[in-house]
Amino acid sequence: QVQLVESGGGLVQAGGSLRLSCAASGGAFSSHAMGWFRQSPGKEREFVAAISWLHNPYYTDSVKGRFTISRDGVTNTVYLLMNSLKPEDTAVYYCAADKLLSRVRIGEPDYWGQGTQVTVSS
Repeated sequence: QVQLVESGGGLVQAGGSLRLSCAASGGAFSSHAMGWFRQSPGKEREFVAAISWLHNPYYTDSVKGRFTISRDGVTNTVYLLMNSLKPEDTAVYYCAADKLLSRVRIGEPDYWGQGTQVTVSS
């Protein structure tokens, strides 16, 4: 059974940092693209970052230069290091995985995690 389990969310002051983790199990995720999305109350879920199985990263414009996505192919874990956090980064962050990077980037991956809350206070 495929599972994506996120961790690392929490409450942080503006300007602070958090690192999210997503542990994947039940599949051959070393060859999957993985990514992060977020959803704020009243808004649609939006793409944040993705990483190919070759470790090529992709970011939405609003997080470029602040967030870094990385992955560990041995432990099948993807990370999102978030620096210089802003109140508008407050959201539930979801991990995603799919064999195709394109499906991750458009928000149609085969697998989703349950989400982890990130709250940035001003």
